Amino acid sequence: MVDAATLLTVLVAAFASLFMAWAIGAGSSGSTPFAPAVGANAISVMRAGFLVGLLGFAGAVLQGANVSEAVGRELISGVVLSGEAAAVGLLTAATLVAIGVFTGYPIATAFTVTGAIVGVGLALGGDPAWAKYAEIAALWVLTPFVGGGIAYATARLLRSEGVPERYTVPMLAGVIGVLLANIEFALLGPPDVGRSIAETASIAMGAPSGGGIDLGTAGTTTAFALAAVLVVGRDMARDAAGAQRRFLLALGGLVAFSAGGSQVGLAIGPLLPLLDPFALSLTAILVGGGIGLLAGSWTGAPRMIKAIAQDYSSLGPRRSIAALIPSFAIAQAAVLFGIPVSFNEIIVSAVVGAGYAAGGGGVSKAKMGYTVLAWIGSLALSIVLGYGILTLAFALL
Repeated sequence: MVDAATLLTVLVAAFASLFMAWAIGAGSSGSTPFAPAVGANAISVMRAGFLVGLLGFAGAVLQGANVSEAVGRELISGVVLSGEAAAVGLLTAATLVAIGVFTGYPIATAFTVTGAIVGVGLALGGDPAWAKYAEIAALWVLTPFVGGGIAYATARLLRSEGVPERYTVPMLAGVIGVLLANIEFALLGPPDVGRSIAETASIAMGAPSGGGIDLGTAGTTTAFALAAVLVVGRDMARDAAGAQRRFLLALGGLVAFSAGGSQVGLAIGPLLPLLDPFALSLTAILVGGGIGLLAGSWTGAPRMIKAIAQDYSSLGPRRSIAALIPSFAIAQAAVLFGIPVSFNEIIVSAVVGAGYAAGGGGVSKAKMGYTVLAWIGSLALSIVLGYGILTLAFALL
C-alpha cells in the first residue's frame, strides 16, 4: 500500500517529467530533425513541427526503453533516486532547456538532464558511475567530429562533378536501407527486449547461418538496401530535384522517429525507480512521455526549427541530406547502447560540417561558439544546481 505522502511526491515528480518532455519536444527532438529540410525549403516550419510531433511520439513508444533505463538507473551508483531528487533534477533541467527555447539557443538536453540527475544523485550520497560516464563522454566528444566529418564527406560527394547525382543519391538511400533493416523496435522482440526487422525476418524464415554469417539477416538487409536504391533511383530518373526533396523529407522523418526514441528517456528515466511499486508497464510510461514530446513539438518547436535551419548555415537539399544521414546513424547508435545523447549537438555538428563542404556555406562562427559555450555551461550549471537545490531542500525541510 502506497501512503499519501509517497503518492504526492510521485505526482510532483511526474509533473516535472511531463514538463521536461514538453521542453524536449519544443527544443530538441521537436526542432532538430526537420530543421535541415526547412532550411532547404522542402517543408514549411509549421508542417515540420506537426509531423515531427507524431513521429517523435512513435519513436518514444517503440524505441525509448534503453535510454530510459540508463537515465533512471545507471547514472549514479549506491542509491536509488527518490521522488524529491527526481523532481528537483527534472525541473532544473527543464528550466534550463526552456530558457534555451525562448532565447533561440539550442541547449543540449542530454547535457542538462544528465548533469542534473548526477547532481541530485550525489546530493543523496550516491557514488559516480564512472564506467557509464566514460561511455557518455566518448559519444559526446566524438559526435561533432564523426557527425560533422561524415556530413562534410557526403556533401562533397554530392557536389562532385565526377559522380552524377542520379547515382550518388540512390547509393545513399541504400545505406539508409541497411540501417533501417537493422535498428531495433520494441514491438518486434520479447518483453523489454528490442529486435530488428532483419533479425525478425531471419527467425521467421528459420534461415541458417553460414560461416558465422546469419544468412537470413544478411539477405533481409540486402533486400532493404536494394529496394531503397531502386525506389530512389527511379524517382531520380523521373524528377531529380523532386526526388532529392522527397528523400530529404524521408530522412527527416527517420531522424524525428530516432529523436523520440533517444530523447524520451531523458524525461521519464528518473521516474522509473519511483514507479516500481505501482507495477506500471514501461510501455505505458513511454506513452506518457511521448505525449509530452508531442505537445512540446506542436506548441514550441517552430521557433527552434527556424533558428537551426537559418542561423547556423545556409542549406540546400544536398547539404541537408548530408547532415541528416549521420544524424540518423548516431541517434540509432545511442538508442542501441542506451546512451543519452544531445540531438542538438548531433544536428548542429552535421549542419556545420555540411556547410563547410561548400567553402563555409554561410556557417556562423559566432553563433556556433556561443552554442558550444551554452552546451558546456548547461552541463556544469545543471550539476551544481541539482546538487545545491536538493541539499538546500534537505537542510530546510
